Amino acid sequence: MCADISKTGQWGENIAAEYLKNNGYTVLTRNFHTPEGEIDIVALNLNANVPYLVFAEVKTRTSPKYGYPEEAVSRKKWNHLQAAIQYYLESHLD
Repeated sequence: MCADISKTGQWGENIAAEYLKNNGYTVLTRNFHTPEGEIDIVALNLNANVPYLVFAEVKTRTSPKYGYPEEAVSRKKWNHLQAAIQYYLESHLD
């Protein structure tokens, strides 16, 4: 992966994590690796009536030249993310 692309991705993940923190979430982990892939951010919101977890896949673009971030998550990526979330839940929750 190109160093500039990696830096852009890390920059986007930092912004997303900061956004979550500023909105009452506790970031539990970042870049959680599983056999199915990686979860960029796992966060917990305890301020809601019912606490809940958020699993974030962060896609950062510096321009729309190569498409919008939401277009970068293919069906295959979505399936891997769902499997990674299941792995996280099974390995962390009692």
